[in-house]
Amino acid sequence: MSDIRNLEPKLLWKYFYEITQIPRPSKKEQKMTEYIAKFGKDHGIETIVDKSGNVILRKPATKGMENRKGIILQGHLDMVPQKNSDKVFNFETDPIEAVIDGEWVKAKGTTLGADNGIGVAASMAAMTDPKVVHGPLEALFTIDEETGMTGAKNLKKGVLKGEIMINMDSEDEGELYVGCAGGIDVSATRNYGLEKTPAGTTAYNITIKGLRGGHSGVDIALARGNANKLMFRFFQQAEHDFGLRIASYAGGDLRNAIPREAFGVIVVPALKKAEFEKFVKGYEKMYRSEFKEADPDIKIFVEPCKAPAKVMNAGDQYRIIRAVYACPNGVQRMSQSMKGLVETSNNLAIVRLSDGKFEVHNLCRSSVDTAKEATAWKIAAVFHLIDAKVELTGSYPGWNPDMSSAILKTMQDTYKKLYGKIPEIKAIHAGLECGIIMGPYPKLDTISFGPTIRFPHSPDEKVEIASVDKFWKFLLATLKNAPVKK
Repeated sequence: MSDIRNLEPKLLWKYFYEITQIPRPSKKEQKMTEYIAKFGKDHGIETIVDKSGNVILRKPATKGMENRKGIILQGHLDMVPQKNSDKVFNFETDPIEAVIDGEWVKAKGTTLGADNGIGVAASMAAMTDPKVVHGPLEALFTIDEETGMTGAKNLKKGVLKGEIMINMDSEDEGELYVGCAGGIDVSATRNYGLEKTPAGTTAYNITIKGLRGGHSGVDIALARGNANKLMFRFFQQAEHDFGLRIASYAGGDLRNAIPREAFGVIVVPALKKAEFEKFVKGYEKMYRSEFKEADPDIKIFVEPCKAPAKVMNAGDQYRIIRAVYACPNGVQRMSQSMKGLVETSNNLAIVRLSDGKFEVHNLCRSSVDTAKEATAWKIAAVFHLIDAKVELTGSYPGWNPDMSSAILKTMQDTYKKLYGKIPEIKAIHAGLECGIIMGPYPKLDTISFGPTIRFPHSPDEKVEIASVDKFWKFLLATLKNAPVKK
């Protein structure tokens, strides 16, 4: 069997297949908004599209369920566009090629979009499957979750009617999430001088690739290599030992994905050519040793190329290399209240050096707002030291757990009846939309769950087939057992 539409539950997988055929990178998800709106209207469901492009669907309770609290099923329409460097693919025009790989569904060389396509498909199936028993039901589909959460931020008061919100953007079946991290973007820019490439040099294209990357929140504790940190560590030593000069550099392309690849154009003295190439191989061996468990396939290599006309001014290069290398990255602090949970982290996501302009973009996360701000200003301080312009933008709040939640109790009891055990209660070191949506709806009783998804935000993304079926059955049972109105 190779067609995902033959998997169970068929209605959910049918909708997920349709979603994979619609290009929907963040900020380019207009076709998904149109698709969901048409879906609602075609099925006679009350449909609202707000000015941002969020879609709200609303259905009355099934017979006998009118006394239950209204439930909002929530998910986001966009996906992270990541592909392997050798994959020819346009995320704005091409459909995702979803395939069955043993017990998993994945994509050919790109992100799959199970984050959050499975949640969206589940909402659609719940809205249209005549066998589903539910109280007053809404589905909220937001835009641009992955690059700014602008859909959630622009949600107006009074649009939603439900008392309970079930976010379906978590990634471990058998777990219920009751809290998440907030985030803030830290960006720095600076101009640098250019000078004529020194005579007697050899030019190279330099590449780091083969890293696993992943979600900058969910996977940050896995201690995987960050292509930007590894490259600038190399640059610092090569500058000292060989007089390396940089002509251009590009590493990472999404703020919420751990950088997997980086590319640059460099020059070194021609007299040191053989020694330098040996040095590069030595760094690859060292990196593979240091990351033998987390990132065993790291590659760093150089290929001779045409000499660039200009390189960075030596003084500016010295300062910029050290600032990027010194920038905090990875886990900064573990939670003091929940064992095994990352409290605060930073992802050194994007670095660019081109035509006299330097730019760097970070995504800092924390479940403690004061720690988030402190870490953001620590990052800012590093780049202020080289006279860069620093901006802190896009701050969004975390979501604090409510252990007295009615829907939490319902879902714990329901899962135990279905599967014979109580699900784990967790918080996640990632930015769910829950905290933002609860801003204009502070009384919303909120929880998050989902199927098992591995390596989101990377081309290795995959969703476990069996977990989708369990997730679906759990959702149906939860809707049937929704808390009664007081």
